Amino acid sequence: MIKMRLVRLLQGAGKNIIYQIIWQTAVLIAQIVIVQALANFIAAIRQEELLGQQIAVTLITILIGSSICFFGHRLYSRAGYRATRDVKRLLRQKIYEKVLRLGPSYKEQSKSIAIVQMAGEGVEQLETYFGQYLSQFFYALIAPLILFAYLSFTVSVKVALTLYVTVWLIPPVIMIVMIVAKKLLSKYFKSYYNLGGNFLEKLRGMTTLKIYQADEAAAASMDEEAENFRKITMKVLLMQLNSISVMDAITYVGACGGIIVALHLFAAGTISLAEAIVVLFLALEFFLPMRALGSLFHIGMNGIKAADRIFAFLDLPEPTTGEKELMADRIAIELQHLTFAYEPSRTILQDVNITIAPGSFISLVGVSGSGKSTIASLIMGKHRTYNGQIKFNGTELSDYTCHSIMDNITLVGSNSWIFQGTVRDNLLQGKATATLAEMEKALEEVNLLNFVRERGGLDMPVMTNGSNLSGGQKQRLALARALLHDTPVYIFDEATSNVDVESETLIMQVIHQLAARKTILFISHKLANVAGSDKIYLLQNGKVAEAGTQAELMELQGTYYKLFTEQKRLLRFSTTKEGEQA
Repeated sequence: MIKMRLVRLLQGAGKNIIYQIIWQTAVLIAQIVIVQALANFIAAIRQEELLGQQIAVTLITILIGSSICFFGHRLYSRAGYRATRDVKRLLRQKIYEKVLRLGPSYKEQSKSIAIVQMAGEGVEQLETYFGQYLSQFFYALIAPLILFAYLSFTVSVKVALTLYVTVWLIPPVIMIVMIVAKKLLSKYFKSYYNLGGNFLEKLRGMTTLKIYQADEAAAASMDEEAENFRKITMKVLLMQLNSISVMDAITYVGACGGIIVALHLFAAGTISLAEAIVVLFLALEFFLPMRALGSLFHIGMNGIKAADRIFAFLDLPEPTTGEKELMADRIAIELQHLTFAYEPSRTILQDVNITIAPGSFISLVGVSGSGKSTIASLIMGKHRTYNGQIKFNGTELSDYTCHSIMDNITLVGSNSWIFQGTVRDNLLQGKATATLAEMEKALEEVNLLNFVRERGGLDMPVMTNGSNLSGGQKQRLALARALLHDTPVYIFDEATSNVDVESETLIMQVIHQLAARKTILFISHKLANVAGSDKIYLLQNGKVAEAGTQAELMELQGTYYKLFTEQKRLLRFSTTKEGEQA
């Protein structure tokens, strides 16, 4: 059971597997030589023909043979380590490169947790597959042939044939196990990946579960999934145990059969005492390699299943990317007859036409689900399966490399991720070569510098996703990082949502200052924040329903006018209520 595609993919590890087979074979030959020397030694004692010279030869033979066995095992282990080291490095590199080629849209085709498990546990399964199983597979075929040839020429073809034929009763057992294991391991891995994914999801949403007092139900659900995983694991182990028991029975019965035949021939005077002793010592060696292969079989099956998942990921269709580099200080963006659907039955955008001139401040507004964030994702190159055209300076987006688009457009969302580490670590992600002065200037622009200085400066600790920061501070840190990135185009997708009024006002000030020197695409559901835009596009049901300046849209008295008026009324009502409570 060999995955040839896997072997071809990891050709660098193949040479180490060959070395493992060579050292195993060398150890076997050394064992045969030692057994023959001991058999001759014992026979000479029995026949009272032992000479001093024979004692010395026997001792030297055993010493040399034992040294070969010792160093052979050491070299076998070293070759196995090198093979597994190459496997881990090459496979994880392949997975990483695939994620890069898939680009920002990789989450559409595979869950992050599945990729993490694949690169972790999945690769570890293949480590054992390459480090032990493959070399044992070939050695289990070679060893019985060597022993059969040796015993045929030195002892008896009848004895050798008895042992050799019995050995091949083990592979049918392995094949039966394979048929059962194939279905069982599919369930095992499905349960394993589901358990890991659901655990991570519930862990991330623990606060929400606590708020709605749904944590006990979630825990009960996880207990049930864990119990199902335990049961399927026990079935896998039981299958392995039963197969080993059957193989042990064949091994001992077969070895005894060979020994009985040898004793019968010895009693008949057909073979000598030394030859009978050789059979006694080597009978089990016929079966041990195949027996070891059988015990490693579940590892082989695990490796195959892990490889299937890895190859399924590596075979995912990749978005077509161009080879041009987007290099310009001023970038014009045009969306012409843009249509996009996540699924054939769910069209998000339909015949959208939007022009974003260099240096302009353009806003997208509309109710939730109207397609605003989808447009931002399309411009960032996250989805390449659209109809229509997205052009940068007159050239289609698909002609540019994904890397160059990221170098020229910065997206700041409502939930920009803040990494565990320090403030410095997070800022350097925006610009790896940023100086102390540049980082402090960015923090000052977003009014975070004094706050950071009071808590250790740029080395201030930051928890995972900025959990030790308020919502406003977290968003301002993300904005400071974006400022350091210093790209010609900035997209702010609901960047002022989920923050306090003070932080919202400050963020809007920074955005308007940035608009004086950069191209801005501003997405918001708060229409008061888009009033100063050069042009506003109102999306409705995936289409551009209205477009114009604030004054033009208010004069039109259409959907935008109604939304703006309603939001203004609600704001006035909220302010009045707060004043009454005060």
